[in-house]
Amino acid sequence: MKKFIRRYTPEHRTIRENRHLNRIFGKLLHDPFLLHLNRRSVSMAFLIGLFWAFIPMPFQMIPAALFAIWWRANLPIAVGLVWISNPLTMPPIYYACYEFGTWLLDTPPRDVEFTLTWEWFTNELGAIWQPLYLGSLIVAIVSALLGYATVRLLWRVHIVRFVRRKKLERAERQRKAASGK
Repeated sequence: MKKFIRRYTPEHRTIRENRHLNRIFGKLLHDPFLLHLNRRSVSMAFLIGLFWAFIPMPFQMIPAALFAIWWRANLPIAVGLVWISNPLTMPPIYYACYEFGTWLLDTPPRDVEFTLTWEWFTNELGAIWQPLYLGSLIVAIVSALLGYATVRLLWRVHIVRFVRRKKLERAERQRKAASGK
């Protein structure tokens, strides 16, 4: 998995020398940990990316990138995970968050038909923003914590299995060497 991620991750030099990113982030991009693939940076990237994926707002990649830089998490993974909520998945995700928010607030859900107009945003969003954002915030926190814990656990399991396999290989080599004499 690590090789797969490395194959599609840009080199640190490419990000550091990108003039558009440098204009926004400056010397913050010079931190080599932003592209490291270790348990801490990847699990933090999952925490950040999953959190911002479930927050209904435009340009979710910007706060994900800022938090990844600030917390020294893997930048490409954090920004990439935000795309869990994309134009195809946003309606069901945010509808479920809205329904969850209405359940938490113990209010009946409104029958709202979405249209991408300024009038809809000024009239309807004002009526549904509280359950939508409460549900989204709870889902964002829970999914971020679950993603973080899952990555930490899976990474740990992988390391333990790797160490066990190496010990078995070493014992097998020693057994063969001892029996060959």
